[in-house]
Amino acid sequence: QVELVESGGGLVQPGGSLRLSCAASRRLYSINGMGWYRQAPGKERELVAGIVSGGTTTYADVVKGRFTISRDNAKTTVYLQMNSLKPEDTAVYYCNVKGTYWSGIFQQSFDSWGQGTQVTVSS
Repeated sequence: QVELVESGGGLVQPGGSLRLSCAASRRLYSINGMGWYRQAPGKERELVAGIVSGGTTTYADVVKGRFTISRDNAKTTVYLQMNSLKPEDTAVYYCNVKGTYWSGIFQQSFDSWGQGTQVTVSS
């Protein structure tokens, strides 16, 4: 399987910035998509930003112009740069990656989630 390890969450004041990272535990053969989701207390998990294999990105309306999703050249790490943070951005942030890896015999599909990282925006 493919494990995803997240880092970069924390406490920040309104207007501040954070950068989240999500690294895959192994080399990937192909990637269908990489995304960041968040879940606030009492709310459903929602898509924040996504990037597909061709590089096209998508953002939730509430974060457009403030958040930027990107990936490294090896495509094993996805980032979320969050600027101009607001208290309503407070949530647990999860990364998700869908793709395939080489098992040594064949391509194996996977759909993995990170463990989640807390982002708290408060003065």
